[in-house]
Amino acid sequence: MTRRLRSLAAQSTRPLVLGLVDGLLNALTLAAASLVGSGAPVSYSLAFRVGLVALTTAAFAVFVADYADRRAYLMRASRQLNLTARGQLATTHLGRLAVARSLLATVIACTASFTGAMLPLLAGAALPGLSWIVVVLAVLALTVLGAALGHLFASSRIRWAATLGCGGVAVTWIGVWLHIA
Repeated sequence: MTRRLRSLAAQSTRPLVLGLVDGLLNALTLAAASLVGSGAPVSYSLAFRVGLVALTTAAFAVFVADYADRRAYLMRASRQLNLTARGQLATTHLGRLAVARSLLATVIACTASFTGAMLPLLAGAALPGLSWIVVVLAVLALTVLGAALGHLFASSRIRWAATLGCGGVAVTWIGVWLHIA
């Protein structure tokens, strides 16, 4: 059981990180004008709608990219094994396993993206006079995620935290400039 959980955790890093970052950046981009007071105020409805947008984009992008990567791996393996029919491995149990694992990655990314988009915006909706708190929370979440990734990858926590935090600030500025919401 422990071995299966470790394997699942190792396979889940990319979709989890991608989903969290995607959700936080969607929240910052799509609601940036609201967050600085030049757009409609942050509401529970806006939080839910932005969460759905984040979930939808994550679902499409993650499934297509993950399945394409797994399918390409099976195609390379078919060529290396000198199998005569193109894509022969993709039609076997390995092909069905690739679809199942891509679907699992998609579910993980969608959940993380929806959560990453919703939580900071829900805080802004709960504190309507402090809508800027959403930017602070989202950038702080990106910074903490960066530090965790730096630790996980035995790299500089500060560099990872600063990079993700600065990316969040930059995306917020772009969202304000574009004035989408």
